[in-house]
Amino acid sequence: MTLKDQLKQIIVEDLNLVHVLPEEIGDDDPLFGDRFGLDSIDAVELVFQLKKHFGVVIKNQSEGRSILQSVNTIAAFIEKRQEA
Repeated sequence: MTLKDQLKQIIVEDLNLVHVLPEEIGDDDPLFGDRFGLDSIDAVELVFQLKKHFGVVIKNQSEGRSILQSVNTIAAFIEKRQEA
């Protein structure tokens, strides 16, 4: 399973997206807004799940806003942190 596939699985399962399948999330789809119905509470949960599953920490809200835009931006952040 690729990193992006793992992220999609985490988003669907841990954020309880009952009407969305992981494969329905495009790599560049905006995660927050109307399509998936994610909000600021989901952002906090997603930050927690990223730390739990990948050991990466998002330090503040402005950093999180740019990282949590899409599966691609999250994957790039994780890959960069794991290389360091």
